[in-house]
Amino acid sequence: VTTFKMPEDFESVLDAQVTGPTTKNLIKSDFPVESFKPKVQIAFQRLPGQCPRRIEVERRRRLYLSFDVAQLLASEGIDSNQLMPRHHDPENMPTIEEKKDPVFPTYLPLKIFDDEEYDCRTPEEWISLGLEPGCPDRKPVPGKALLPTDDVLGHEDPKSQKLIYRWIDVGVLDYDKETKLYLVHKTDENGMVRDEEGRPILNGGKTPEG
Repeated sequence: VTTFKMPEDFESVLDAQVTGPTTKNLIKSDFPVESFKPKVQIAFQRLPGQCPRRIEVERRRRLYLSFDVAQLLASEGIDSNQLMPRHHDPENMPTIEEKKDPVFPTYLPLKIFDDEEYDCRTPEEWISLGLEPGCPDRKPVPGKALLPTDDVLGHEDPKSQKLIYRWIDVGVLDYDKETKLYLVHKTDENGMVRDEEGRPILNGGKTPEG
């Protein structure tokens, strides 16, 4: 008879055992749970027979997660890669016979067409979604941004003809009131917002050293 030998990593063995459905969130994320909840302007106390507030919040959360901004634009005939202004290239200008669209390239930035009148939250409210009760650090807020796939060339020349722009998952870190621009950081392959050393980016990227 041999004695029973307990595995050294016994805790990891228990964690790997799944006996059935659970309400515990098993997905690791750098985003607060509250940052995914939509803004619902209905009363907290509902009359009998009416949809409870938490049910309506969950329904809209799932509905909004099912939307894809790239597919919504494509369904209207909009190519996201052509939304960004590029340098003028007179050698490759399409003729009227080749293209029904105007032959003039995109030259106006998107911010000219930005309308904040119907925004459901102010920029400060969006950034505050990264705050959690009892946590001193402000986490990033999930979002999508139209960014170049080539980070190096995108920083050197954002209007290069060689760049390809796509809607990419990002973490919103901060907001500049003067320029009205958001500071974002691309998520990695696991959906995390981490720096070069693999540490979570908190408080808009500001370290204790400044």
